[in-house]
Amino acid sequence: MESAAFLFDLDGVIFDTEGQYTVFWDKIGADYLGDPALAAKLKGETIATSLMKCFPGDECKQEEVRMKLYDFEEKMKFEYIPGAYGFLEMLKRKGYPTAIVTSSNRDKMAKVYKAHPELPGMVGHVLTGDDFARSKPYPDCYILGMNVCGSTPENTYIFEDSFNGLKSARSAGGHVIGLATTNGRKEITPFSDRVLDDFTGMTPERIIAGE
Repeated sequence: MESAAFLFDLDGVIFDTEGQYTVFWDKIGADYLGDPALAAKLKGETIATSLMKCFPGDECKQEEVRMKLYDFEEKMKFEYIPGAYGFLEMLKRKGYPTAIVTSSNRDKMAKVYKAHPELPGMVGHVLTGDDFARSKPYPDCYILGMNVCGSTPENTYIFEDSFNGLKSARSAGGHVIGLATTNGRKEITPFSDRVLDDFTGMTPERIIAGE
């Protein structure tokens, strides 16, 4: 029987960073676009997609905001969502195929690895926004995740928090586990097969059984 595979978004799923990104992008929206609620419209997208959406055809502003984001990420705190470290450790110990599937780019991931050098060794694969052409909510990233893990949609469990990410996971066909870390349980329930507050007390067997 094919082993279940587990795919994870990064921000808001493994690390409690979405609140920090909300502060950054809402300020960019207020300063550049007169939109102090910009962050919610961009969550789950790659940086390149977000910048092109916000500043179409204006490469100077795209690069200006990109550099501000890189400076901001240098100072970010990457704290694990409760229970996430233990859950990843359990999956590794039990031999389940795993992958992080994030819209972040490799430059951002270098900052993550600097803060958490243990992370690459805890999962089988790390896929970034540099690895797929179309950003979430397209399913490309999670289809790639299934391919590298050798799994089928029926045996794949995808953990997401943003609406774009949840839509991507749903379109890829896997079991969608929503994390109520960025949006409320009520808001993400229609996009999820089940909703968790965090990973406290979770085991892979409980996820597979739908407990």
